[in-house]
Amino acid sequence: MEQSAVNDSSRNNPAVGAALLAAAAVALVATFRDGVVNMVIWWESPEYQHGYLIPLVSLYLIWAKADELRRTPTAPSWWGFAIVALGLLGFVLGEYSSIFAILQYSFLLTLWGLVLAAIGWTGFRVIWAGLIYLAFMIPLPAFFQFNLSNLFQLWSSEIGTAFLRLVGISVFLEGNVIDLGSYRLQVVEACSGLRYLFPLMSFGFFCAYIFRGPVWQKLVIFLSTMPITIFMNSFRIAVTGVLVNAYGTSQAEGFLHYFEGWIIFVACIALLFLEMALFALVSRRGLAEVFEVEIPEVGDFRYLAGQGPAQAPVLASLALLLAGVVGSFVIQNREEIIPARQSLASFPLSIGDWRGEDGRLEQDVLDQLKLTDYVISTYQSAGSRYPVELYVAYYESQRKGASAHSPRACLPGGGWVIEEFGQSTIAEAGPDGSALPVNRSIISKGSNRALVYYWFMQRGRYLTNEYLVKWYIFWDSLTRNRSDGAMVRLTLPVPEGADLAEAEATAAYFIKLVEPRLYYHVPQQDPIPAPADPFSASVE
Repeated sequence: MEQSAVNDSSRNNPAVGAALLAAAAVALVATFRDGVVNMVIWWESPEYQHGYLIPLVSLYLIWAKADELRRTPTAPSWWGFAIVALGLLGFVLGEYSSIFAILQYSFLLTLWGLVLAAIGWTGFRVIWAGLIYLAFMIPLPAFFQFNLSNLFQLWSSEIGTAFLRLVGISVFLEGNVIDLGSYRLQVVEACSGLRYLFPLMSFGFFCAYIFRGPVWQKLVIFLSTMPITIFMNSFRIAVTGVLVNAYGTSQAEGFLHYFEGWIIFVACIALLFLEMALFALVSRRGLAEVFEVEIPEVGDFRYLAGQGPAQAPVLASLALLLAGVVGSFVIQNREEIIPARQSLASFPLSIGDWRGEDGRLEQDVLDQLKLTDYVISTYQSAGSRYPVELYVAYYESQRKGASAHSPRACLPGGGWVIEEFGQSTIAEAGPDGSALPVNRSIISKGSNRALVYYWFMQRGRYLTNEYLVKWYIFWDSLTRNRSDGAMVRLTLPVPEGADLAEAEATAAYFIKLVEPRLYYHVPQQDPIPAPADPFSASVE
């Protein structure tokens, strides 16, 4: 699918190439603008503050190969046009499913397609490193990041505890809480090590690329960034534990804790260089000899603008992208069906023998959730020793950045540790007496433990899988022009020594009482009028 044209310096017209390059860049950013803006916002978070550097390093890697690209016979490729089309399909999927990550990776895929359309596979192979390096600027989907954070917290806690025992400090590890006897040190999300891992991985890729050595050594250099991060983060936790054990909990906070983090990151880089020095020693070369650092000429930059007249794959890809700009405005400004319903403000505070007390979410939390309506109330009954917190978050339109948040992702962000997680069913609690599928979790934070049940009500469906929720948002947006839905969560505190089976029975009983009342506040089928709530008389 590559045309037979090759570079010909006699036909070189940098002005035309630069104009096409600028038009493609503007059209690409205009189409994927929401995904790009969200990506840049993420660069403000501690894990991705290096994100601003990624495009600059990528540009250097491509610029360093500009002269080689000029000397390489290249040919426009229709494969690039196909990949641009695939990237735009990803844009549609990301828009309708409200997933920023799909938009961002589709943005990158479309960019690669444009490059491939212009210079074909032979040219792509010359500058591949700079193009692939751009993947490091895209944040992981929040769900994956929280799960990875939990895993790193667990590993770092276990290894850090082992270090403490090696130096003679008696400790007890419970989940991510290190009990020093007089003090309890909790390894929270911020101490998972991801703040080291993401920048170290991008730096490790750069080092592996410029390292002169066998491919297996390059792979080891890049892949070793993960164990180096875990090891050094565990060491940091152990040092913090030693200081806390000797001088109190103030050592785990403030400037010392922050400064200690920078020292550990520098140590991670030092270990990476030590590893490369060992490879150099084995090959009997100096460290300076194994690095291939190119300093390109300033004039080489013009070769990136194109070496010949635009070919059909380039023009077709650009036309497709311009159509994508128009399509993006149409999709983003569409008007969805918003079903009528009753506000959750009228949700009853008296349900059977249970009496509730309204709660409120802080404004900064509401700004993050971007929900349409919610209720958060704590119910108690004289016949039960377990209070039940009910939280229902409703969205009349679930678009990018405004969709039902999964407790599985949000709870770790609040410092909670997920001890158990799985799916269960509540018999005779669903519509018409059917079983209701729920997610069941045991969470803890310090000495506090709780039982959590949650599920998603999505336009007549009861779902527990977050991926299915996103799929049906996409499908229903296309076929029903609806994306409304809700997340329902019940939380019961379970103190140490409490009867877990009794708490589960209490939750199941309460769900059976609550579930029929949810229909009047969370629309189900198409279309649905505002129903009269027969339970409204019980509102107190």
